[in-house]
Amino acid sequence: MTYDVIIRDGLWFDGTGGAPQLRTLGIRDGVVATVVSPGAEPLDETGCPDVIDAAGKWIVPGFIDAHTHYDAEVLLEPGLRESVRHGVTTVLLGNCSLSTVFANSEDAADLFSRVEAVPREYVLGALQANQTWSTAAEYVETIDALPLGPNVASLLGHSDLRTAVLGLERATDDTVRPSEADLAKMAELLQEALDAGMLGMSGMDAAIDKLDGDRFRSRALPSTFATWRERRRLINVLRTRGRILQSAPNVESAVSALMFFLTSSRIFNRRKGVRMSMLVSADAKSMPLAVHVFGVATRVLNALLRSSVRFQHLPVPFELYSDGIDLPVFEEFGAGTAALHLREQLERNKLFADKDYRRWFRREFDRRKLGPSLWHRDFHDAVIVECPDQSLIGKSFGAIADERGTHPLDAFLDVLVENGERNVRWTTTVANHRPKQLNKLAAEPSVHMGFSDAGAHLRNMAFYNFPLRLLKRVRDAQLAGAPFLSTERAVHRLTGELADWFGIDGGTLRLGDRADFVVIDPSHLDASVDSYHEEAVPFFGGLRRMVNRNDATVVATGVGGEVVFRGGQFREGYGRTVKSGRYLRAGAGQRQSTTSGVGA
Repeated sequence: MTYDVIIRDGLWFDGTGGAPQLRTLGIRDGVVATVVSPGAEPLDETGCPDVIDAAGKWIVPGFIDAHTHYDAEVLLEPGLRESVRHGVTTVLLGNCSLSTVFANSEDAADLFSRVEAVPREYVLGALQANQTWSTAAEYVETIDALPLGPNVASLLGHSDLRTAVLGLERATDDTVRPSEADLAKMAELLQEALDAGMLGMSGMDAAIDKLDGDRFRSRALPSTFATWRERRRLINVLRTRGRILQSAPNVESAVSALMFFLTSSRIFNRRKGVRMSMLVSADAKSMPLAVHVFGVATRVLNALLRSSVRFQHLPVPFELYSDGIDLPVFEEFGAGTAALHLREQLERNKLFADKDYRRWFRREFDRRKLGPSLWHRDFHDAVIVECPDQSLIGKSFGAIADERGTHPLDAFLDVLVENGERNVRWTTTVANHRPKQLNKLAAEPSVHMGFSDAGAHLRNMAFYNFPLRLLKRVRDAQLAGAPFLSTERAVHRLTGELADWFGIDGGTLRLGDRADFVVIDPSHLDASVDSYHEEAVPFFGGLRRMVNRNDATVVATGVGGEVVFRGGQFREGYGRTVKSGRYLRAGAGQRQSTTSGVGA
């Protein structure tokens, strides 16, 4: 028998959490056709176009990234290379209430661009050039017809849905309450999306995210204006269909988080719960004690209420970069939103120099230290990495404030005014800075691995390779004699566990499974996976975005039984004329091992 791909003599992890074994895999017609043990008759390599020598390497299922914002980029660059080059073979679109299914191009661009820090002109251009769909089924067909690199699944965004029914102006007006007819229409469109194969719905309860564009600029996202009556109406549709909700509680309201548990519950909802994937579980510097109760509280509430809530977790230090004030955390302050409302640097500089504005910002800045927040607001922990004034590079804004005898916020604004706001690039770590707590969260059963935000915040962060970074930490801990997670459990958390929770056909690499795979060289799980890189993006006008570059770690990535990335290079025609991925519709379910193999 001939094979399309043979992966020879590697340590095979099947994605179920079982112990790895030395095996050779034969792949034919897009699936794992044969698994051969050492000592068995070798597979015949005659006529096989791709033979991968995996001796000393790991063979694992393709990683699943359950939290991306590739909704616009997939239309411009269907290969989604920044994820696939790091072994991600399935991505989930439509998170945080944002999708491009029902809203028109202009509305969708206003919803998406500022929140996800992607230049609006390219989001709008991508939608105007490609938005030929008017129904959810047509949207799914359009995405599936693209020359996809990875597999794609998606959620319907609540903000998208609300905008389509109410119009963007009414959807972001706090005095507007949807009529019964409006709610019925939202439920109808959600049903249509689920019928088309979408996994569920996404929401956003925290009002930090703001609209782009000129019409309703700086209003909060539509989903944040929804009442729980509206949310329950839509969640009941998900409950009936056995689908999921992804959302984010309002961090300023403990009741907000509790409501998601209650709504998920099987006790209060006719014994049929809803799986919910929430943002976000992290060891935040702004709330250092939260990590000690996060996992316990979630497990206790799930047990007491018979609910199914998990929190998404980025299993790496949450390091952010910013050019001037262009960072979403400043939306926590009214004064920060006022600055981000202005597009032009000269206008912002004038505002930053205004004494009344500074007094307003300082009042808010100091007051926020008393309550929960996403950002630690410590300018001593915010270091300049690029600046026209070379003498400031490597210094924190707090240290500059100490030198100048001024308030840290004033020192921050002064440096921006003196050097040109967008010419000052700085960095800080907002969460997951304590290795012990980070390891604890990685092993916590009430969290998902994810929250990469791939495709968004192009100048702020890069977590495209978070699965590799987790595997590096797991391996380092094992080599140091202080393991916190087995390698097979870590692989399961990044693959099969996510597939099971979200209802995605993938995540395992057994006999008969679709052959989405990664071959990893563990000797290159080294410092390169944590290093900083930028790359110009042609389809975003040459913008230099943060990326990851550790191509020696991933020997090969395969999607649908085809090797698409190998030796640091993508196959010819990848993402343009060659289609390897497909749209994964809900309800397909996990494949079972049905194909017989040799020496399995």
